[in-house]
Amino acid sequence: MPSVHDIQFKEPAARAASAAEELQDVQGEKMILNMGPSHPSTHGVLRIVLEMDGEIITKAIPDVGYLHRGDEKIAENMTYTQFIPYTDRLDYLAPLANNVAYALAVEKLLGIHDKLPPRCQYIRVICCELARVSAHLLGLGAFAMDVGALTVFLHTFTEREKIYNLCESLTGARFTTSYTRIGGLARDLPSGWTDAVRKFCDEVVVNFDESEKLLTRNPIFVDRTKDVGIISAADAIDFGLSGPNLRGSGVDHDLRKAHPYLVYNELEFDVPVGSVGDCYDRYLVRMEEMRQSVRIIRQCLDKLPGGPVNVADGKIVLPPKDKVMTSMEELIHQFLLVTQGMNAPVGEVYFGAENPKGELGFYINSKGGGTPHRLKIRAPSFCNLSILPHVLPGHTMSDVVSILGSIDFVMGECDR
Repeated sequence: MPSVHDIQFKEPAARAASAAEELQDVQGEKMILNMGPSHPSTHGVLRIVLEMDGEIITKAIPDVGYLHRGDEKIAENMTYTQFIPYTDRLDYLAPLANNVAYALAVEKLLGIHDKLPPRCQYIRVICCELARVSAHLLGLGAFAMDVGALTVFLHTFTEREKIYNLCESLTGARFTTSYTRIGGLARDLPSGWTDAVRKFCDEVVVNFDESEKLLTRNPIFVDRTKDVGIISAADAIDFGLSGPNLRGSGVDHDLRKAHPYLVYNELEFDVPVGSVGDCYDRYLVRMEEMRQSVRIIRQCLDKLPGGPVNVADGKIVLPPKDKVMTSMEELIHQFLLVTQGMNAPVGEVYFGAENPKGELGFYINSKGGGTPHRLKIRAPSFCNLSILPHVLPGHTMSDVVSILGSIDFVMGECDR
């Protein structure tokens, strides 16, 4: 029989060995791996905590918030017009489109969204579609580079540089445009700008053809994307996906068609839809969306009317400078707009626009006055990233790069 001292020393060791064996049975040989927040393929400061069983992912937890700037709280301490430059920093690859989406939300609150001059609406559509082409070009170039096709990145950035030249001549800035205003635009089109846009449209479609030749039938690109990261239509809807990620899964939903705004109901364009919902489908959808954007821009240039670009309301839009210097009433209007902002009615509104990454929505709760009581941003990248814990498990580590590139998110609007 063992002595009491033997039992006291041996029993804890036996318990520890038993616990270790149970833990081994539960965990296997799994490893926790941090991907990001400084990994090149995370396209910003995104951290994904991966649980790996060898090369296979068993669990994925996206960790966001590294870029959080508090835009929604900042909006509550600014006039509606003062917040426009902050919308540039959401999806900073499509600032022109962000400006338009926010302005339309405020105009809906003011009740003037259906009173915008036709010329203003057409110019806004051109800006939105140029932003879509620019954002998709970067998304396509970065996606291709992530999976090993560096040449495509150089092709797409050549065309994006032309878009930035157009933005610079239109707004005075290449990156943070702040062009749209509540009730209209900062200024009318400069001389010769429409001709420059037509020239760009003729050139960029050639680039689309070249990029497709490099990717669409490329065996390496197809192997890295086809049947990888499949998102079913039901899952895409359940997780609140929007934009190309939703349409890539076979859901025919585009806010420009479902809930037309500006002059989209007067334009002809098709909505590309995928069938499988894999990375390859999402690539094909974005390629075709860029072609449709060029088609929309050409129609807007052909139909572009003359006339003013701002609503005729001195309590919403700043009066012309020459009148401010000569009229007391105009001077008072400018002083009140700059210091206090426009007097918005009490109420709450939501407006969602079809941005390059998906549905960019603004919810505004107003208690009157020139600043919002509450402002909430529905960031499409934030919603789209919610699918990662569902879609990544079962894939290999190398597939993560392809899936992230196909989702095409930007952390500026995700963290906002």
